[in-house]
Amino acid sequence: MKDGPDIARIGALIGDPARANILSALMSGKALTATELAVEAGITGQTASSHLKKLMEGGLLTQAKQGRHKYFTLSGPEVGTTLEALMGLAAKKGHLRTRTGPRDPAMRNARVCYDHLAGDMAVRIFDSLQQRGFLQTTTAPGGIGLTAEGESFVTSVGIDLSELKANRRPICRTCLDWSERRNHLAGSLGAAFLTRFKSAGWVRQETNSRTVHISPPGERELKKLFPINT
Repeated sequence: MKDGPDIARIGALIGDPARANILSALMSGKALTATELAVEAGITGQTASSHLKKLMEGGLLTQAKQGRHKYFTLSGPEVGTTLEALMGLAAKKGHLRTRTGPRDPAMRNARVCYDHLAGDMAVRIFDSLQQRGFLQTTTAPGGIGLTAEGESFVTSVGIDLSELKANRRPICRTCLDWSERRNHLAGSLGAAFLTRFKSAGWVRQETNSRTVHISPPGERELKKLFPINT
């Protein structure tokens, strides 16, 4: 393909194992230093600097300086959504990492995907919204949107929908969940839901990890709020 977006360049940036590890580490939504990212990627600080420079030049990372430290984050939610989709594709095709650990079941149940919830509970939320007719297919960016009933529901949960509409980011977007291999909700609404769940004390993100722990009362409230017809 001679014209159009250069997906080969993006693919090459993500395709390097060290850079893939750096990007995966930033999927927690937290800003990390070059030293922290070097540890996550299993490389030296000098090598990490080279990779970080390439990722910055490619538009996948942004950098902020605070005091003596420089912190790196993904450049935007679309990068996180793309990475999660690639994880889902890799899992579907059987390309899985051999490293496992005690956090794996917790990661599958609930985790952060950049700024929104992923995992079993996130897929349940998406399915519930669909079953109840709160989501509809649209031609707008993101491919899906809220119905009138969906907007009323979101408002009833305590989310300011007018604030989300004022944002240039799509309100709703599907994101392929790498563990469930089904869609969960991304976009500004997905981020707003996670913020709401945290403020209610229903969920808590593990320090320096993507893992999210759902409290027993939180699980009861979420299942009540997002029922599923089986």
